[in-house]
Amino acid sequence: MTVTTALGALAALRRQQAFAAADEAALDGLIAVRPPERMPRPDPVWDDARVLVHEVVGERYRRLVLATDTIATTALAGQFLMITVPPTGGERILLPRPMAIHRRHPDQGTVEVIYGSAGRGTTALTDVLVGESLLVTGPLGRGFEFPDAALPTETGPEAPRTALMIGRGVGVCAIMGSVEDAAQLGIAATVVLSGRSPANLIGLADCAELGATVIPVTDDDGSSALPALGERLRGLFAWAPPDVILACGAGVLARLAADLGAEWGAPVQVSLEAHMACGLGYCHGCAAPVATDPAVEGPLVCVDGPVFDAVLPDRAAAGRGKPAG
Repeated sequence: MTVTTALGALAALRRQQAFAAADEAALDGLIAVRPPERMPRPDPVWDDARVLVHEVVGERYRRLVLATDTIATTALAGQFLMITVPPTGGERILLPRPMAIHRRHPDQGTVEVIYGSAGRGTTALTDVLVGESLLVTGPLGRGFEFPDAALPTETGPEAPRTALMIGRGVGVCAIMGSVEDAAQLGIAATVVLSGRSPANLIGLADCAELGATVIPVTDDDGSSALPALGERLRGLFAWAPPDVILACGAGVLARLAADLGAEWGAPVQVSLEAHMACGLGYCHGCAAPVATDPAVEGPLVCVDGPVFDAVLPDRAAAGRGKPAG
């Protein structure tokens, strides 16, 4: 390795560390457990899902299409799968990997996931061939829900209900199920797709198919920078704010969504990403960044989330100070 290559790798590592630190700081005091669910979650199943498609997407990602009829017909928007990576080259990958359900095709009995090859498990997953099977567990977790205020009414001359979805990288996969739901419910969806470069934007074709308005932003041209994105969205929704904001992909985006939600009086839901060992709440290893009594176990990303409410700390404190009722 040359000195130039080593310095470049070190600089990339430092940028990654700085981004991770900023993401963690952005979530501080922001995440809140949501009210009880309005409808029961589907029971998860363990399924040997045949791989129908396994292809490269953009420069950094891969797309899997899996045949799993039960999950395809029951999964709710924002839920996820645990995928067991088969042994490769004599090496066994012990723990399954959590992956958001990107698309659901109940008429075809298939689901799609998109993942990036980063660690040992996802690198081994790239060796899986079409026609092979993967053990998947799902659907898991609490997904996104449109609040009553965002749902269209059957009668009356009310304006169309609207939703703003914000996703970055594979975080787009977590919100795409809500874009599907919006299309079915008649909710006008505006979707921010963020990535490093145009080649790494996920979801452009999906949004076009579902009739959503797309705002593509990238690091390459600076349009993904938070100040620029925030002002763009404020201008777009200046006269008619969205009824709900859904976000995933970065803590700093969750903070931006919470800022906008506070300005517009719109509820905000964010999907968190976390390392998981089981995805079912058994191992208690994926604590959500929610302040709790030290003597009481806090919420878990896998079962209490991955979708949580996002409320600015000062507004959350003000809400706690109000009398109930």
